[in-house]
Amino acid sequence: MISFERFHMEDGTPIYLQIVQYLKRGMVGGVVSDGDELPSRRVLSALLGVNPNTVQKACRMLEEEGLIESRTGAKSYVALTEEKRQLLRAELLREDVKTLVKTLKETGVTRDNALQIISEMWEGEP
Repeated sequence: MISFERFHMEDGTPIYLQIVQYLKRGMVGGVVSDGDELPSRRVLSALLGVNPNTVQKACRMLEEEGLIESRTGAKSYVALTEEKRQLLRAELLREDVKTLVKTLKETGVTRDNALQIISEMWEGEP
């Protein structure tokens, strides 16, 4: 069963998108694997303290992307091939890098300086 102990809601982003991102990041990071069972929508909504429709919307999005499989009256399971994991990783990285580049540009950081900062961070330098 997938744990939501580390799930923390943030202001400004719809909760259903936060649920989707939490599960996608878990899939990419190897915390969520193919065949893992999701809590029922009712249980998850109670656990997170959100409307069941919010959880339903997140699950519907994940189903449409082919990342979970659900059957009426049955539990939902992760449907994740290695190919899907790699595509998902690339998608999430592109989104994160796009946000980072936008922030760097808005704050006047040059490309060379940005690459230097990233290189330092990559090597573990403060």
